[in-house]
Amino acid sequence: MNPIMKDVPYSFETERLTIRGPRVGDGVRVRTAVLASHEELKPWMPWAVEIPSEEEYEILVREGQVRYLGRQDFWLLLFLKGTETLIGGSGLHRPDWSVPSFEIGYWLHTEHTGQGYMTEAVQAICQLAFTHLDAQRLFIRCDSENKASAAVARRCGFTFEGTHLHDSRHHITKELTSTHFFSRLPQKT
Repeated sequence: MNPIMKDVPYSFETERLTIRGPRVGDGVRVRTAVLASHEELKPWMPWAVEIPSEEEYEILVREGQVRYLGRQDFWLLLFLKGTETLIGGSGLHRPDWSVPSFEIGYWLHTEHTGQGYMTEAVQAICQLAFTHLDAQRLFIRCDSENKASAAVARRCGFTFEGTHLHDSRHHITKELTSTHFFSRLPQKT
């Protein structure tokens, strides 16, 4: 089936969150959350080193909406349920429709860490991928020093596949880094 024919919800909810694709006007919200969490994101997220302007972020969210609708990437924003309070981002990235498989990435606003929000979001995103996209493999990769990211993967039932040693250079220090890989497959009934 051509991916464009997949019926994928643009918004869905968990107990505490509304998870949805980017919309026109979200650029300021995303930029504000990234700025507030800049120091915590910068060591792990190359995209968080230089913060784009409000207009550049608005362009990014509009492009993200187009990619979502085109089934090229599923960028998801995380809001406290019933509010417009953006607490982070996630998504299903790098789709390989021949499998299908997707990479799950995530970040959380500093004020909302340690409360289980990301675990709740990733569990729901996995369900979306298995139910609506017929995913046969989901994977998470993170810097081997990023303990918080690895903990989310483990709490969400991902299997640790291994570590690629010295597979890249850190985006700030240029030192060699290693990457942990985790995967999750659909449960067979």
